[in-house]
Amino acid sequence: MRFRNRSDAGHQLAGKLSRYRDETDLLVIGLPRGGVPVAAEIANALGGELDVLLVRKLGLPWHRELAAGAIASGGARILNSDVIESSGLSVSQLQSVIESEQNELERRERLFRGNRPGLRVAGRHVIVVDDGLATGATMTAALTALRSLGPKRITAAIPVASTEALERIAAVSDETVCLYIPANLYAVGQWYEDFDQVEDEEVQRLLAADQKGPDHAA
Repeated sequence: MRFRNRSDAGHQLAGKLSRYRDETDLLVIGLPRGGVPVAAEIANALGGELDVLLVRKLGLPWHRELAAGAIASGGARILNSDVIESSGLSVSQLQSVIESEQNELERRERLFRGNRPGLRVAGRHVIVVDDGLATGATMTAALTALRSLGPKRITAAIPVASTEALERIAAVSDETVCLYIPANLYAVGQWYEDFDQVEDEEVQRLLAADQKGPDHAA
């Protein structure tokens, strides 16, 4: 199974989530940058509010796609001890990665959220979306951060994910919806025909185009 692009993946996921269409106070959160185009399709199809939660993967310095963990807005931090130990990543190297990614997280927080009000999560059904999961560290950090804000329900929605990642996020989500679980997932991009990098400007455009916007839930 391969997706044409992220919009196609979002369209297919929306079909699996159709029971939540027009649910009162539904919030669809995309994980920038790749998860936002997927989330935008879902929010549009279900009539939910679109927003973002900033999360940064702690990639190994010599293999950026392999996550040693992740950090999220609000201070959530998840470390993948198996990857850290097997890779030989030192404490100083890990700290350097964390500091670099924290700076980038704060930059994107200013860029994407700007003057938008803080996420209003308490008492709402929140659907959290990414374009795919290899280790699940990024999604786990996001779900952990959101759980502390008191949502009514958290659904993790992903087009493609590894078994390992799904097992990891099961502990911090109420429901997981995944379209495809390959036997071997070496890289998320291999399951897309078009997996071009999502630019900051596209994330900004999708958030601005969401007609419901932050005032929708006010």
